Amino acid sequence: MVIAAPEPKAELQPIGEQRAVLRGLSWEAYLQILDALPQSRGSRLTYDDGVLEITVPLEAHEFSGRLIERFILILVELTGLRMKTMGSTMMNYPNLKKGAEPDNAYYIQNQPLVKGREVDFTKDPPPDLVVEVDITHTDIAKNQFYASIGVPEFWRFNGKVWRIYQLQEGVYGEVEASPTFPQVPKEWLYDFLGQAKEDEIEAMQSLYEIVKRTQYPRKNKA
Repeated sequence: MVIAAPEPKAELQPIGEQRAVLRGLSWEAYLQILDALPQSRGSRLTYDDGVLEITVPLEAHEFSGRLIERFILILVELTGLRMKTMGSTMMNYPNLKKGAEPDNAYYIQNQPLVKGREVDFTKDPPPDLVVEVDITHTDIAKNQFYASIGVPEFWRFNGKVWRIYQLQEGVYGEVEASPTFPQVPKEWLYDFLGQAKEDEIEAMQSLYEIVKRTQYPRKNKA
């Protein structure tokens, strides 16, 4: 029996996001709001069966999100994996009445299935890895949300702690190592983010050297 991992508690720290929540909103009303908003908006939407959360990421959020994206890119490159980046592409699932614009989403294991074309979330598998930065409180139960969509691996970062969740029997269990990058310790990300606060280029160069020095095994590309 697999027990669902609990939602991580928010910690007192600098504000990372501004949020507004609308409740009792139908799927059709959500789609109307989505269509009315400009494509270039700075906010991100998450809709969960009647609840719409609008998030405006602030500096602390964007710093962590962008650096985690670089962290993943370096790991994928040096381990010989393939990847299709979805970024904050709107992931709508009408049958579940759920939609989200995560901080980052990636097809890695399933990259061959979606490469070179636009993804159709109603037909294609969900991204293999989704990343969310939630520094301040969110009204959406993100673990349950992404588990119901079927995302195999979910990363959450609250500004201090990196939590990794693996989908097992329909629910997330917290694991210490990423299933996609099993030999990467959490300290690598913590050190990377800490160094990046002083200089991002130096932090990336340091991560490159660490991965190469540890002789992380390269995967054979299909």
